[in-house]
Amino acid sequence: MSHPIHDSRYSWLRLLITLAIATVANVGMWAVIVVMPAVEAEFGAGRAEASMPYTLAMIGFALGNMWLGQVVDRLGVTSALIGAAVLSALSYVLATLAPSIMLLSAAHLLLGLGTSIGFGPLIADISHWFMKRRGIAVALVASGNYLSGAIWPTMLSGILARDGWQQVYLTLAVLTLVVVIPLSLLLRRRVPVEAHSTAAASAQINARSVGVSPRALQYILGLAGIGCCVAMSMPQVHIVSYCVGLGYGPAVGAEMLSLMLLGGVVSRIISGLLADRLGGVMTLLIGSLLQCIALFLFLPYDGMVSLYAISLLFGLAQGGIVPSYALIVREYMPPQEAGARVGFVMMMTILGMALGGWMSGWIYDLTGSYQLAFVNGILWNGLNIAIVLMLLRRSRPTREGVMA
Repeated sequence: MSHPIHDSRYSWLRLLITLAIATVANVGMWAVIVVMPAVEAEFGAGRAEASMPYTLAMIGFALGNMWLGQVVDRLGVTSALIGAAVLSALSYVLATLAPSIMLLSAAHLLLGLGTSIGFGPLIADISHWFMKRRGIAVALVASGNYLSGAIWPTMLSGILARDGWQQVYLTLAVLTLVVVIPLSLLLRRRVPVEAHSTAAASAQINARSVGVSPRALQYILGLAGIGCCVAMSMPQVHIVSYCVGLGYGPAVGAEMLSLMLLGGVVSRIISGLLADRLGGVMTLLIGSLLQCIALFLFLPYDGMVSLYAISLLFGLAQGGIVPSYALIVREYMPPQEAGARVGFVMMMTILGMALGGWMSGWIYDLTGSYQLAFVNGILWNGLNIAIVLMLLRRSRPTREGVMA
């Protein structure tokens, strides 16, 4: 049962516009990783201290996913996008003026809030426009985050080497304003009320249950999200610094990050196709298992060629994990709560990235090596797998609908 607006020609056009916005709006999340070694050198900071701007950016990104998801539910995605773009541009400028790591980190907290519009809120919005192809639609919008990470680090590394990290941020401030705001005006159309009713009726018929309320399931998914993303953050956040420490240089690290995230784009598209057939929980389990295997490969191999190959494999392994959480929310929870519920779960996955990014730097400072940081990620990944296996075991169809 679906409304004519679902999976329509306009839905696919909206998807393309949304993907373009996400590719630009998400860049702040990756720019901080690229400039991290330069910031560490400029401020004479330790690895954990130099990771704080990223950690604060991820905390802002996490809170923004929940808050802006609610804004999208109430005011629509266009208003949320315009406000977030202005906040991001202002944050980039403030970061260039920061005289200390503490103030730089505070600017990145605001940057994370603005950047967050490009992830969970856009995923929640596009999920309303698709029914049969929701899995691939959500995966493609989520791919904007990785596509941004694949494109911009390599492009920004040239500006970084020539003009410094401050010029990188000023460039991004202008780019965000001139791209995101005009494109956001093309998304002013709202989902018809009757389409929401149709989606709710379809969810009632096809609902699945794990024997707990949506609120409890939301918290369970949040804990799983922390586990998988602490693990995910180790290579993503520290690959540039890892390569600098091994003597390969930041440009090589940026290339590995881009390769990793390009693999993530491919993985997200494939996972979206799988999710339309297998469902969100099974897709999440497959991605989590593959990510754990890829993490193990970082332990014995640190040669340049090996790291290029493992970075690609890691991206191919884990790209579909986070979008699967949004699909599980839509499969098990009421559609009218999509923005808030998806926003909360996305917030928890990003808090996992923030925690893992800081934790890996802290472990490096203690041990002088990233080996135990990789082991730490593997253990957190194990927690995620255990939770997903529990959900899969308890999952069953129901015709009774979902509890409020």
